[in-house]
Amino acid sequence: MNPPKDCLVNVVPFNDLLLIVSGRFLTSARIHDEEWLTENKLHDPETLIDTMKKEHPYIDIFSFSQKLPDVLPKYEYSMEWDNLAVIYVSSFEAWWKCLPQVTRKNVRRSAKRGVVVRPVPFDDDLVNGISLIYNETPIRQGRRFWHYNKNIAIVKRENCSYLENSEFIGAYFNNQLIGFIKIVYSGVEARIMQIVSMIKHQDKRTTNALISKAVEMCATRKMKYFIYGKYVYGKRQNSPMTEFKKRNGFVMVNVPRYFIPLSKKGEIALKTGFHKGLEGILPGRIINAMIDCRVKFYEKIYRRFINKREIDPDDGSCQYGPFEEGGESAPIGRGFKKFPHRGGAARPPEGTGRGVAPPL
Repeated sequence: MNPPKDCLVNVVPFNDLLLIVSGRFLTSARIHDEEWLTENKLHDPETLIDTMKKEHPYIDIFSFSQKLPDVLPKYEYSMEWDNLAVIYVSSFEAWWKCLPQVTRKNVRRSAKRGVVVRPVPFDDDLVNGISLIYNETPIRQGRRFWHYNKNIAIVKRENCSYLENSEFIGAYFNNQLIGFIKIVYSGVEARIMQIVSMIKHQDKRTTNALISKAVEMCATRKMKYFIYGKYVYGKRQNSPMTEFKKRNGFVMVNVPRYFIPLSKKGEIALKTGFHKGLEGILPGRIINAMIDCRVKFYEKIYRRFINKREIDPDDGSCQYGPFEEGGESAPIGRGFKKFPHRGGAARPPEGTGRGVAPPL
Protein backbone atom coordinates (compact mmCIF):
# COMPACT_ATOMS: atom_id res chain seq x y z
CA MET A 1 0.00 0.00 0.00
CA ASN A 2 1.38 3.38 -1.01
CA PRO A 3 1.97 6.00 1.68
CA PRO A 4 0.18 9.37 1.50
CA LYS A 5 1.67 12.04 -0.70
CA ASP A 6 4.61 14.00 0.75
CA CYS A 7 5.11 11.69 3.73
CA LEU A 8 8.43 11.28 5.51
CA VAL A 9 10.12 7.89 5.58
CA ASN A 10 12.88 7.28 8.09
CA VAL A 11 15.72 5.31 6.51
CA VAL A 12 18.04 3.66 9.00
CA PRO A 13 20.83 3.08 9.81
CA PHE A 14 22.25 5.45 7.21
CA ASN A 15 22.92 8.48 9.40
CA ASP A 16 19.21 8.75 10.16
CA LEU A 17 18.47 10.13 6.73
CA LEU A 18 14.88 11.10 5.99
CA LEU A 19 13.34 10.70 2.57
CA ILE A 20 10.55 12.93 1.36
CA VAL A 21 8.31 10.83 -0.85
CA SER A 22 5.94 12.54 -3.29
CA GLY A 23 3.56 11.52 -6.03
CA ARG A 24 0.66 9.14 -6.38
CA PHE A 25 0.92 7.51 -9.79
CA LEU A 26 4.70 7.93 -9.96
CA THR A 27 6.32 7.93 -6.53
CA SER A 28 9.69 9.63 -6.20
CA ALA A 29 11.97 10.02 -3.20
CA ARG A 30 14.68 12.50 -2.37
CA ILE A 31 16.69 13.34 0.72
CA HIS A 32 14.72 15.62 3.00
CA ASP A 33 16.32 19.08 3.24
CA GLU A 34 19.21 17.82 1.15
CA GLU A 35 20.49 21.31 0.39
CA TRP A 36 20.53 22.35 4.06
CA LEU A 37 22.61 19.47 5.41
CA THR A 38 25.97 20.55 6.79
CA GLU A 39 27.71 17.68 5.02
CA ASN A 40 27.09 15.06 2.38
CA LYS A 41 25.64 12.20 4.41
CA LEU A 42 25.06 9.96 1.41
CA HIS A 43 28.42 8.21 1.44
CA ASP A 44 27.12 4.88 0.13
CA PRO A 45 24.21 5.44 -2.29
CA GLU A 46 24.25 1.85 -3.58
CA THR A 47 23.53 0.40 -0.14
CA LEU A 48 20.77 2.93 0.44
CA ILE A 49 19.23 2.08 -2.95
CA ASP A 50 19.24 -1.63 -2.16
CA THR A 51 17.57 -0.96 1.19
CA MET A 52 14.84 1.17 -0.43
CA LYS A 53 14.08 -1.58 -2.94
CA LYS A 54 13.62 -4.11 -0.12
CA GLU A 55 11.94 -2.01 2.57
CA HIS A 56 10.06 0.57 0.46
CA PRO A 57 9.01 -1.15 -2.79
CA TYR A 58 6.39 1.52 -3.56
CA ILE A 59 9.13 4.07 -4.42
CA ASP A 60 9.66 4.27 -8.19
CA ILE A 61 12.54 6.76 -8.46
CA PHE A 62 15.21 7.98 -6.06
CA SER A 63 16.95 11.28 -6.74
CA PHE A 64 19.94 13.02 -5.19
CA SER A 65 22.48 15.64 -6.19
CA GLN A 66 26.08 16.52 -5.47
CA LYS A 67 27.12 19.50 -3.37
CA LEU A 68 29.62 22.18 -4.28
CA PRO A 69 32.47 22.09 -5.09
CA ASP A 70 31.84 18.61 -6.63
CA VAL A 71 30.59 19.65 -10.06
CA LEU A 72 31.93 16.65 -11.97
CA PRO A 73 29.85 13.44 -11.99
CA LYS A 74 31.06 10.89 -9.43
CA TYR A 75 28.58 8.08 -10.14
CA GLU A 76 27.42 6.16 -13.19
CA TYR A 77 23.71 6.47 -12.49
CA SER A 78 21.29 8.17 -14.88
CA MET A 79 22.11 11.86 -14.56
CA GLU A 80 20.75 15.26 -15.55
CA TRP A 81 22.34 18.63 -15.00
CA ASP A 82 20.78 20.74 -12.29
CA ASN A 83 21.82 24.34 -11.72
CA LEU A 84 22.45 26.79 -8.89
CA ALA A 85 22.62 30.57 -8.66
CA VAL A 86 26.00 31.17 -7.03
CA ILE A 87 28.21 34.06 -5.99
CA TYR A 88 31.83 33.01 -5.60
CA VAL A 89 32.75 34.90 -2.45
CA SER A 90 36.32 36.16 -2.26
CA SER A 91 35.68 39.56 -0.76
CA PHE A 92 32.83 42.04 -0.58
CA GLU A 93 34.85 44.56 -2.59
CA ALA A 94 35.41 42.09 -5.44
CA TRP A 95 31.68 41.33 -5.63
CA TRP A 96 30.79 45.01 -5.48
CA LYS A 97 33.12 45.97 -8.34
CA CYS A 98 31.57 43.31 -10.61
CA LEU A 99 28.01 44.56 -10.14
CA PRO A 100 26.30 46.60 -12.85
CA GLN A 101 25.87 50.28 -12.08
CA VAL A 102 22.10 50.00 -11.62
CA THR A 103 22.50 47.43 -8.82
CA ARG A 104 25.06 49.51 -6.93
CA LYS A 105 22.75 52.48 -7.34
CA ASN A 106 19.83 50.49 -5.89
CA VAL A 107 21.85 49.52 -2.81
CA ARG A 108 22.86 53.15 -2.23
CA ARG A 109 19.31 54.30 -2.86
CA SER A 110 18.05 51.96 -0.16
CA ALA A 111 20.33 53.57 2.42
CA LYS A 112 19.48 57.09 1.25
CA ARG A 113 15.78 56.36 1.66
CA GLY A 114 16.24 55.40 5.28
CA VAL A 115 16.55 51.61 5.21
CA VAL A 116 18.82 50.18 7.91
CA VAL A 117 20.04 46.61 7.35
CA ARG A 118 21.56 44.64 10.23
CA PRO A 119 21.79 41.12 11.70
CA VAL A 120 18.97 40.38 14.11
CA PRO A 121 18.44 37.66 16.73
CA PHE A 122 15.59 35.21 16.39
CA ASP A 123 13.16 36.45 19.02
CA ASP A 124 9.52 37.39 19.40
CA ASP A 125 10.06 40.85 17.90
CA LEU A 126 11.49 39.33 14.73
CA VAL A 127 8.70 36.74 14.54
CA ASN A 128 6.06 39.46 14.87
CA GLY A 129 7.76 41.47 12.11
CA ILE A 130 7.94 38.42 9.84
CA SER A 131 4.24 37.76 10.46
CA LEU A 132 3.37 41.31 9.36
CA ILE A 133 5.35 40.83 6.15
CA TYR A 134 3.68 37.49 5.48
CA ASN A 135 0.23 38.99 5.97
CA GLU A 136 0.76 41.98 3.70
CA THR A 137 -0.73 40.19 0.69
CA PRO A 138 -2.28 36.79 -0.05
CA ILE A 139 -0.69 36.65 -3.51
CA ARG A 140 2.95 36.60 -4.46
CA GLN A 141 4.58 35.53 -7.72
CA GLY A 142 1.17 35.42 -9.32
CA ARG A 143 -0.02 32.69 -6.97
CA ARG A 144 -1.45 32.28 -3.52
CA PHE A 145 1.19 32.93 -0.87
CA TRP A 146 1.14 29.93 1.45
CA HIS A 147 2.58 31.87 4.41
CA TYR A 148 -0.35 34.28 4.34
CA ASN A 149 -2.62 34.45 7.38
CA LYS A 150 -0.65 32.01 9.54
CA ASN A 151 -0.78 32.55 13.28
CA ILE A 152 2.25 33.61 15.28
CA ALA A 153 2.92 30.14 16.71
CA ILE A 154 3.16 28.58 13.24
CA VAL A 155 5.35 31.42 11.93
CA LYS A 156 7.73 30.95 14.84
CA ARG A 157 7.87 27.17 14.45
CA GLU A 158 8.50 27.32 10.71
CA ASN A 159 11.31 29.86 11.05
CA CYS A 160 13.20 28.23 13.91
CA SER A 161 14.74 25.46 11.80
CA TYR A 162 18.55 25.22 11.64
CA LEU A 163 19.01 28.00 14.19
CA GLU A 164 22.37 26.58 15.23
CA ASN A 165 23.88 27.32 11.81
CA SER A 166 21.66 30.08 10.42
CA GLU A 167 21.45 33.85 10.66
CA PHE A 168 18.73 36.44 10.11
CA ILE A 169 19.29 39.85 8.54
CA GLY A 170 16.55 42.44 8.90
CA ALA A 171 15.82 45.58 6.88
CA TYR A 172 14.18 48.34 8.92
CA PHE A 173 12.46 51.57 7.96
CA ASN A 174 11.44 53.86 10.81
CA ASN A 175 12.18 50.95 13.18
CA GLN A 176 9.70 48.69 11.37
CA LEU A 177 10.81 45.44 9.76
CA ILE A 178 10.11 45.73 6.03
CA GLY A 179 12.19 42.78 4.81
CA PHE A 180 14.36 39.93 6.03
CA ILE A 181 16.66 37.22 4.81
CA LYS A 182 17.47 33.91 6.45
CA ILE A 183 20.85 32.40 5.59
CA VAL A 184 21.86 28.83 6.42
CA TYR A 185 25.59 28.10 6.64
CA SER A 186 26.65 24.65 5.52
CA GLY A 187 30.37 23.95 5.33
CA VAL A 188 31.76 26.39 2.76
CA GLU A 189 28.26 27.24 1.51
CA ALA A 190 25.82 29.90 2.58
CA ARG A 191 22.30 29.46 1.21
CA ILE A 192 19.28 31.71 1.22
CA MET A 193 16.40 29.89 2.88
CA GLN A 194 14.04 32.87 2.82
CA ILE A 195 14.11 36.39 1.48
CA VAL A 196 10.91 38.39 1.76
CA SER A 197 10.26 42.12 1.48
CA MET A 198 7.17 44.28 1.83
CA ILE A 199 5.69 45.20 -1.52
CA LYS A 200 4.63 48.67 -0.36
CA HIS A 201 8.30 49.51 0.28
CA GLN A 202 9.69 48.10 -2.96
CA ASP A 203 10.72 51.61 -4.04
CA LYS A 204 13.38 51.43 -1.29
CA ARG A 205 15.11 48.46 -3.00
CA THR A 206 14.98 46.45 0.21
CA THR A 207 15.97 43.16 -1.39
CA ASN A 208 19.07 44.61 -3.03
CA ALA A 209 20.17 45.95 0.35
CA LEU A 210 19.57 42.57 2.02
CA ILE A 211 21.64 40.70 -0.56
CA SER A 212 24.45 43.25 -0.26
CA LYS A 213 24.59 42.80 3.52
CA ALA A 214 24.42 39.01 3.14
CA VAL A 215 27.43 38.98 0.79
CA GLU A 216 29.35 41.15 3.25
CA MET A 217 28.62 38.71 6.08
CA CYS A 218 29.53 35.70 3.92
CA ALA A 219 32.90 37.31 3.16
CA THR A 220 33.45 37.93 6.88
CA ARG A 221 32.71 34.28 7.63
CA LYS A 222 35.07 33.14 4.85
CA MET A 223 32.30 31.37 2.95
CA LYS A 224 33.25 30.29 -0.57
CA TYR A 225 29.78 30.08 -2.11
CA PHE A 226 26.65 32.17 -1.60
CA ILE A 227 23.72 30.29 -3.15
CA TYR A 228 20.29 31.67 -4.06
CA GLY A 229 18.27 28.67 -5.24
CA LYS A 230 18.39 27.91 -8.94
CA TYR A 231 19.58 30.26 -11.64
CA VAL A 232 17.16 28.91 -14.23
CA TYR A 233 13.88 27.22 -13.34
CA GLY A 234 12.55 24.70 -15.84
CA LYS A 235 12.41 26.08 -19.35
CA ARG A 236 12.15 29.72 -18.30
CA GLN A 237 15.55 30.88 -19.48
CA ASN A 238 14.76 34.61 -19.43
CA SER A 239 12.56 34.95 -16.37
CA PRO A 240 12.53 38.07 -14.17
CA MET A 241 14.00 35.97 -11.38
CA THR A 242 17.01 34.98 -13.48
CA GLU A 243 17.53 38.57 -14.60
CA PHE A 244 17.37 39.79 -11.01
CA LYS A 245 19.98 37.27 -9.86
CA LYS A 246 22.22 38.15 -12.78
CA ARG A 247 22.07 41.84 -11.88
CA ASN A 248 23.06 41.00 -8.31
CA GLY A 249 26.18 39.10 -9.26
CA PHE A 250 24.94 35.50 -9.27
CA VAL A 251 26.14 33.12 -11.97
CA MET A 252 24.86 29.73 -13.07
CA VAL A 253 26.75 26.67 -11.85
CA ASN A 254 25.73 23.22 -13.09
CA VAL A 255 25.77 20.29 -10.67
CA PRO A 256 24.91 16.63 -11.33
CA ARG A 257 21.53 15.32 -10.19
CA TYR A 258 21.02 11.57 -10.33
CA PHE A 259 17.79 9.67 -10.98
CA ILE A 260 17.79 5.98 -10.05
CA PRO A 261 14.81 3.84 -11.11
CA LEU A 262 13.70 1.46 -8.35
CA SER A 263 10.84 -0.18 -10.25
CA LYS A 264 9.72 -0.97 -13.79
CA LYS A 265 7.47 2.05 -13.67
CA GLY A 266 10.45 4.19 -12.71
CA GLU A 267 12.48 2.85 -15.63
CA ILE A 268 9.69 3.72 -18.08
CA ALA A 269 9.31 7.19 -16.55
CA LEU A 270 13.00 7.94 -16.96
CA LYS A 271 13.01 6.77 -20.58
CA THR A 272 9.95 8.83 -21.48
CA GLY A 273 10.81 11.89 -19.38
CA PHE A 274 7.68 11.66 -17.22
CA HIS A 275 9.81 11.96 -14.07
CA LYS A 276 10.17 15.66 -14.92
CA GLY A 277 6.47 16.26 -14.43
CA LEU A 278 4.14 18.33 -16.56
CA GLU A 279 6.44 21.33 -16.63
CA GLY A 280 9.28 19.21 -18.01
CA ILE A 281 7.16 17.61 -20.73
CA LEU A 282 5.13 20.48 -22.18
CA PRO A 283 6.74 23.08 -24.47
CA GLY A 284 7.89 26.27 -22.79
CA ARG A 285 5.38 28.45 -24.63
CA ILE A 286 2.48 26.38 -23.28
CA ILE A 287 3.85 26.51 -19.75
CA ASN A 288 4.24 30.28 -20.00
CA ALA A 289 0.69 30.64 -21.34
CA MET A 290 -0.69 28.54 -18.48
CA ILE A 291 1.20 30.60 -15.91
CA ASP A 292 0.00 33.85 -17.48
CA CYS A 293 -3.58 32.58 -17.16
CA ARG A 294 -3.00 31.74 -13.52
CA VAL A 295 -1.53 35.19 -12.85
CA LYS A 296 -4.55 36.90 -14.44
CA PHE A 297 -6.90 34.67 -12.44
CA TYR A 298 -5.31 35.62 -9.12
CA GLU A 299 -5.06 39.27 -10.16
CA LYS A 300 -8.80 39.30 -10.64
CA ILE A 301 -9.50 37.62 -7.29
CA TYR A 302 -7.02 39.67 -5.26
CA ARG A 303 -7.17 42.89 -7.26
CA ARG A 304 -7.06 45.14 -4.21
CA PHE A 305 -3.75 43.61 -3.07
CA ILE A 306 -1.91 43.96 -6.39
CA ASN A 307 0.50 46.87 -6.85
CA LYS A 308 0.21 48.93 -9.99
CA ARG A 309 3.23 49.01 -12.26
CA GLU A 310 5.75 51.65 -11.27
CA ILE A 311 8.40 52.68 -13.77
CA ASP A 312 11.84 53.16 -12.29
CA PRO A 313 13.16 56.46 -13.69
CA ASP A 314 16.77 55.38 -13.17
CA ASP A 315 16.98 52.09 -15.06
CA GLY A 316 13.71 51.99 -17.05
CA SER A 317 12.54 48.78 -15.44
CA CYS A 318 9.28 48.22 -13.63
CA GLN A 319 8.24 46.11 -10.73
CA TYR A 320 5.06 44.13 -10.60
CA GLY A 321 4.54 42.79 -7.12
CA PRO A 322 6.90 40.19 -5.71
CA PHE A 323 8.77 37.84 -8.00
CA GLU A 324 10.71 36.05 -5.33
CA GLU A 325 12.12 32.99 -3.74
CA GLY A 326 10.17 33.29 -0.55
CA GLY A 327 9.30 36.89 -1.30
CA GLU A 328 11.55 39.28 -3.13
CA SER A 329 10.66 42.04 -5.52
CA ALA A 330 12.67 41.52 -8.68
CA PRO A 331 13.01 44.18 -11.37
CA ILE A 332 11.23 43.36 -14.60
CA GLY A 333 12.45 44.98 -17.77
CA ARG A 334 10.76 45.14 -21.14
CA GLY A 335 10.05 41.81 -22.72
CA PHE A 336 9.74 39.87 -19.49
CA LYS A 337 6.52 38.06 -18.70
CA LYS A 338 4.81 37.84 -15.35
CA PHE A 339 5.37 34.34 -14.08
CA PRO A 340 6.91 32.76 -10.98
CA HIS A 341 10.14 30.84 -10.96
CA ARG A 342 9.47 27.84 -8.81
CA GLY A 343 9.21 24.31 -10.13
CA GLY A 344 10.04 20.72 -9.42
CA ALA A 345 10.32 20.34 -5.68
CA ALA A 346 7.58 18.98 -3.48
CA ARG A 347 6.13 21.24 -0.82
CA PRO A 348 8.02 20.65 2.43
CA PRO A 349 6.27 19.26 5.48
CA GLU A 350 4.89 21.66 8.08
CA GLY A 351 7.53 23.14 10.32
CA THR A 352 10.61 22.86 8.10
CA GLY A 353 10.86 26.62 7.81
CA ARG A 354 11.53 26.71 4.11
CA GLY A 355 10.18 29.93 2.69
CA VAL A 356 9.29 28.86 -0.82
CA ALA A 357 5.96 28.53 -2.50
CA PRO A 358 4.64 25.11 -3.58
CA PRO A 359 5.30 24.11 -7.19
CA LEU A 360 3.05 24.78 -10.17
